[in-house]
Amino acid sequence: MYIDLLVAEIGSTTTVVNAFSGIETPCPRFVGQGQAPTSVLAGDVRVGLNEAIEDLRQTLQADAIEYGQMLATSSAAGGLRMSVHGLVFDMTARAGREAALGAGANIRMITAGKLTETDLRELEAVSPNLILLAGGTDYGERETAVYNARMIATLKGCPPVIYAGNIQCQAEIKVILGEAGIRHYIEENVYPRLDELNIEPVRRRIHDAFEEHIIHAPGMEGIRDLVTGAILPTPGAVMESARLLYGMVGDLVVVDVGGATTDVHSVADGSEEISLLQIAPEPKAKRTVEGDLGVYVNANSLAKAVGLGVLEKESGVDVEAVLANFEPIPRGEDQRKLTQRLAYHAAAIALKRHAGRLRHTYGATGRRTWAEGKDLSCARWLVATGGALTRLPGREAILRELCDLNASGTLLFPKPGSMRVLEDAPYIMASLGVISKTYPEAARALLRGALGLPT
Repeated sequence: MYIDLLVAEIGSTTTVVNAFSGIETPCPRFVGQGQAPTSVLAGDVRVGLNEAIEDLRQTLQADAIEYGQMLATSSAAGGLRMSVHGLVFDMTARAGREAALGAGANIRMITAGKLTETDLRELEAVSPNLILLAGGTDYGERETAVYNARMIATLKGCPPVIYAGNIQCQAEIKVILGEAGIRHYIEENVYPRLDELNIEPVRRRIHDAFEEHIIHAPGMEGIRDLVTGAILPTPGAVMESARLLYGMVGDLVVVDVGGATTDVHSVADGSEEISLLQIAPEPKAKRTVEGDLGVYVNANSLAKAVGLGVLEKESGVDVEAVLANFEPIPRGEDQRKLTQRLAYHAAAIALKRHAGRLRHTYGATGRRTWAEGKDLSCARWLVATGGALTRLPGREAILRELCDLNASGTLLFPKPGSMRVLEDAPYIMASLGVISKTYPEAARALLRGALGLPT
């Protein structure tokens, strides 16, 4: 059987292969899916990839699988590990963080100001794949970024560095890193002027750097033997898909509840009224990842945070007894009921952390109202992806609850009853994100089909 395009999603535990046909025609089609355990930690990603392709062959009942192209996304072995270093935390460091998260990175360290010897030891310990160095608005403060470049240049086995700070420092930092033999990229400033974010150029550069260097990661060396096209960080690919969908339906929020983390992606302009109250700029496309919110790895701590009594009342099960034998894929009615409530609370907490809120201050002139954080008040679509929110029974009720989170009216989130749900039932948003880099029209058509949108 001939397949036009395969997209491999190489996760930390599972490798999934999605097959697509007619990718260069007006009517592309999702053909099927295969999966197998990820083999990166065993030393060779190709083993798991080939096993996933074999599973696809069996699913399609084909004699053999041949394909024209293969693209990939990866979150294996910690995904894209990055550190971010800026001048002021709420300005350049924050801008760098937004760029890295939006690209799909797992941020291991953030600093503001001049790096210390202790910072360098921590940087060596967290061992990022990529360092993002920022600092200073254009034609503003110069000393810190240059100083930090010199400190980074002393690291043994330093990973590639992206510099995206004060434009006046570019030449000097290029010399410092070049003389140290460090692979580096010079990009536009992520914070060129006060209260202005410029994260898109850096986000694209991070994707390029990831693709260039992921093939050298342990266990991933043979990936180019199979993958013929683009490779993106999996969360970055989901963001690409969200951005593509925004062009079709407008402001939206994507939620992905996993076993260890919960990701929220949003692409939204927000309202003009709220923009006049904003105290700091927010990116149009924003991602947050909550490492303490998962329905398996963090199930015990999440249950305690929510309250065992609350969960018992909602699910009707003995929570402690069920957690004692909890499994990543729930078995039995009690595990399913508890997983449903854990998935709801993980998503609800993550959405509340992602969305901004109104703040009130009081002074001599009376009360003033400010808007802080991401404005999602005009979002009309809640998009569910990931295993928990696309495969669990009863997910429709969970998603309806999530749409109505803002009963108090304090969040910058839609009013109850105003959001609609879209469900990535085949679980292919990450694949469509990487496809969109080469075949945007096909990705749009496939996204419409996956989410059940009218043509």
